[in-house]
Amino acid sequence: MAKRDYYEVLEISKSASEDEIKKAYRKMAIKFHPDKNPGDKVAEEKFKEAAEAYEVLSNAQKKAQYDRFGHAGMSGAAGGGGGFNGGGMNMDDIFSQFGDIFGDNNPFGGFFNGGGQQQGRRTRKGSDLRIKLKLNLEEVANGVEKKIKVKRHVTCKPCSGSGAKNGTELQSCQTCGGSGQVRRVQQTMLGQMVTTSTCPTCNGEGKMIKTRCEVCFGEGRVLEEEIIPIKIPAGVAEGMQLSMTGKGNVPPRGGVAGDLLIVIEEEADEVLHRDGTNVVYDLYLNFADAALGTSVEVPTIGGKARITIEAGTQAGKILRLKGKGIKELNGYGVGDELIHVNIWTPKTLSREETEQLEKFRTSPNFQPKPSKSDKNFFEKMKDFFN
Repeated sequence: MAKRDYYEVLEISKSASEDEIKKAYRKMAIKFHPDKNPGDKVAEEKFKEAAEAYEVLSNAQKKAQYDRFGHAGMSGAAGGGGGFNGGGMNMDDIFSQFGDIFGDNNPFGGFFNGGGQQQGRRTRKGSDLRIKLKLNLEEVANGVEKKIKVKRHVTCKPCSGSGAKNGTELQSCQTCGGSGQVRRVQQTMLGQMVTTSTCPTCNGEGKMIKTRCEVCFGEGRVLEEEIIPIKIPAGVAEGMQLSMTGKGNVPPRGGVAGDLLIVIEEEADEVLHRDGTNVVYDLYLNFADAALGTSVEVPTIGGKARITIEAGTQAGKILRLKGKGIKELNGYGVGDELIHVNIWTPKTLSREETEQLEKFRTSPNFQPKPSKSDKNFFEKMKDFFN
């Protein structure tokens, strides 16, 4: 089934503000929330769909990427348990990441704060990691699978991320009573004012470690090096950013991992130059080959091709090899290879060569006589870009 447009899912326009996007998601989340639609699988899928749309459109970078490339810019396949964003979200992701979308007017109580946690607390998300990945022209054109080495914080296994030695129980924070927040009541001219803030003793965790884990020293996480396989789709471009959900750092003492952000860098090719989905090759012919015609071999992405040069080929002519360019990111087409013909004029001549050319200088066939079929520079450029 084709994935619906994110703006259509939230019923907003592309010019919607950040506040309008948030309000639209809140409306959809309330409408299709599992508590309001128990056992309704269609509502559950729409609830997930709305969360996925909000996850992209509420992030300025992801929104710009989506506006430029659509779903293709968000999707892809990856190994190692993570996938490029846009491939669907589960309930844990939604409740942990967007639990505060309702603010103080949450119609579903603590459920949207992590499935039973006390009101005001929600699962934390770790920091994102960003890496640069260099790709050559062939990898950009056809897509490629890479294995990258990443150092990231992962959950400490001996304490299961709690930070406590041998998995011993944590104690409730005496300052906040385990809520992770402290309330202060102030008397004002208008009456009592209640303010809520993060507990300074437990930093909002609600729990205190009695004996620290000897491996992670109470952090609940350790730094490890991991080999992560990723599949880069064909047609990516310089500066494009892909993301793998859950492959960033885990936060201290529990929570969901951040994302791994992969920024694409294109390595310049020595002979072929990219122009969108097309590639351009500068072919240099000597005067004799251009006048008499010949066949030449030209490089293509990942190979070579032999082409015929017709007799009387003019400088500036553009030849086209259909389908020899770069695949479109959305997979609907492939660009071409455009061969720009240049006539090489020798800079030095022997006496014999000079004498031979002098004989042809005044020859009628050597006099420039452009016909209507010989397009000028501006017409050629127009054809090139069309």
